[in-house]
Amino acid sequence: MTVFGRRSVLAGTAGALALPWVANAQANRLSISIWGGSWRDMVANIVAKKFTADTGAQVEFITGGTIDRLNKAKLAKGSPETDLTFTTSHVGWLYATDDLFETLDLTKVPRAAKLVDQAKISPFHIGTWAYVYTIGFRPDLVRNITFESWADLWKPEMRGRLAAPDFDPSHIIVVSAMLEGGDAATWEKGQARLRALKPNFKAFYTNDANSQQLIASGETPVQVILSMNAHFIASQGVNLRLVIPKEGAVLGIDTVAIMKGSRRQELAYRFIDTLLDPGVQAAIAADKKGSPTVSDATLDPAIAALPGVFTSAEQWRTQAIIIDHKLRAEKTAEWRRWFQENIIAG
Repeated sequence: MTVFGRRSVLAGTAGALALPWVANAQANRLSISIWGGSWRDMVANIVAKKFTADTGAQVEFITGGTIDRLNKAKLAKGSPETDLTFTTSHVGWLYATDDLFETLDLTKVPRAAKLVDQAKISPFHIGTWAYVYTIGFRPDLVRNITFESWADLWKPEMRGRLAAPDFDPSHIIVVSAMLEGGDAATWEKGQARLRALKPNFKAFYTNDANSQQLIASGETPVQVILSMNAHFIASQGVNLRLVIPKEGAVLGIDTVAIMKGSRRQELAYRFIDTLLDPGVQAAIAADKKGSPTVSDATLDPAIAALPGVFTSAEQWRTQAIIIDHKLRAEKTAEWRRWFQENIIAG
């Protein structure tokens, strides 16, 4: 229960006099579910700060892991703890199929007219920023291999040099299928190829910090890596190069949605519109080194030049491998189980 809620229960007759004030305070406050750490800080400092300046409404954040927050939302179905939720595009589909998101009325979000097509995820959630998983390598430690194609990861000289995430194998699973003429829906086509990659794996990282440690130390000089994390590592002085293979890089999009049952939907729509402001989008791109999801954001040329930062329709079309977001939501558990049994432990 909130502080305001406790006051209305405990203050008796005096509290009744304060109820209009309490109601107004609650109406002028937006609650947002998001990851913690730098993600929460980025949204607070760039988006919420402008939103509060424009509307006078305060923003509070409820933080947690991706799946933990989904499970909490399921338990609170019909009476959500928060008004807005940030999550990944495919996990957003898990919310939507459980009827936890409102259908968005984008006429209330004028700036949504500038959304790139790839950010129009569903009738319930839209993209906020984008990134890729692609090949990152240490050119000072890997001098005899070029990475023009994902197939280069299978070269014999890659033996014992590669790391990939253990928490989401969808990237390498879909790439393996593509190299065998398949796709996410026919991912089984890549199983034999992926098994052939096992000797080249040195480690599987559990989070961004673990990824940073493995590549900075040189233990795994090549990784299937989050572009935002790679750019951060490079900014810390590590000689790291990020490449976009000829087949493209696997796109990831984080999203925002309004929780079904939110009593502050008008404020929620205002927040989403603020989030899509081109200046806000440019600031997010500068902070996280990711792609804006609106077409009218003007990025610093140094940011726009980074691999995995898309600023044109041509880049979105030719450099992004898009796994159908709903299919990915449906297949993630199966893919993780298969990868654990056949690649990590097999």
